Amino acid sequence: MLLYWIWFAELENIQLWQKHILLQYFSDPEELYHGRREAFLEIPDMTESILNALQDKDLSRCHRILRVCHEKNIHLLTLGDESYPVGLRNTKDAPLVLYVKGTLPDLNHTPSIAIVGTRQATAYGMSVSHRIAAQISTCGGIVLSGGATGNDTMALSGALSTKMPVVAVLAGGLDVVYPKSNSALFSQIEKQGCLISQYPPGTPHYRWNFPVRNRVLSGLSDGVLVVEAPAKSGALITASAALEQGRDIFVIPGNIDNPACAGSNALLQDQATAVLSGWDIMKEYSALYPDKVRKAQPSETLYREPETLLVATPTTLPKEKKPRSEKIPVDKEDKSSYSVIEPDLSALDAQEKAVFLRLTTQPQPVDEIISQTGIPSQKVLSILTMLAIRGLVQNHPGGLVSRK
Repeated sequence: MLLYWIWFAELENIQLWQKHILLQYFSDPEELYHGRREAFLEIPDMTESILNALQDKDLSRCHRILRVCHEKNIHLLTLGDESYPVGLRNTKDAPLVLYVKGTLPDLNHTPSIAIVGTRQATAYGMSVSHRIAAQISTCGGIVLSGGATGNDTMALSGALSTKMPVVAVLAGGLDVVYPKSNSALFSQIEKQGCLISQYPPGTPHYRWNFPVRNRVLSGLSDGVLVVEAPAKSGALITASAALEQGRDIFVIPGNIDNPACAGSNALLQDQATAVLSGWDIMKEYSALYPDKVRKAQPSETLYREPETLLVATPTTLPKEKKPRSEKIPVDKEDKSSYSVIEPDLSALDAQEKAVFLRLTTQPQPVDEIISQTGIPSQKVLSILTMLAIRGLVQNHPGGLVSRK
């Protein structure tokens, strides 16, 4: 059966909305595959191009897709499956097939919020994305986002930090990592939630796939939060799709003088709701999901004070305390008589090491790290996200970071 769903989904020269109409006359794609031309002619507004397309009976590519999915642990959800998310199913352009890597959370019975924003995120936007995603998850919601750098990345990492399920909706095959810098992030999401795409394995992340992906992202969600978006932004495409699908729109108010917030601030003048915290969003769904939504704060675990460094006393030191003025052979003029256990940095590349070595145990602004390293801001932000996932970096309120 899956073979025929893939065949129908990948069939060219038939628009998705036309495929939905065909499924109203045939029980499933297998019946369509074996259908006769005479039966197709009975469908109103049937065109010659659709008739010709339905004559393509080649299943070789479909077999290859199924084989790759099996090899790469990707499973499929079809529009005919009971576990297909209801919210997305009810949209006019629901994908016929969803490719899933990981475990799909129960989006049908849990409030789900898509968080979107610009790739060219500000330090403020990055901090807010991370913090509010964590708050939404802690209050019982499921956070969804795209896999882009900037606001998407920080929202996903913030939600991951709460150990709640997380969903990333991608614009290409699930075996095609894009952007490369998010490889570790996607691996963690696969373990704690899932990656979703309507595109089969091997599909590049073509730029024209992203607007289509955005409609899937909003369709899977109860509401969409726009953190920051310029006047022309993919985040606004997602918001527009959400409005069309009857979803709620929330916006983080931004600096009116900052172009990065021009589009998101404009939404506040239209049909969006301004929010300042994750609870501002989640309380809107407390009546719909009374057994899921709870008022809670993640700050105690996510934004704790830097932990005391673990230290080890060298075995050559005598057990008895020496006077401070007395030196021992292992002492040096500029070092303590204790040695700090440093984390293993062998797995880091040169830029990752450069960023980590600029960090201290005291929280400092991200902008300061960017200035000190001379590495482009987006690269630094991506590196900090990866270091946080590896447990080397601690995020703090106000866009501050420190060593863990």
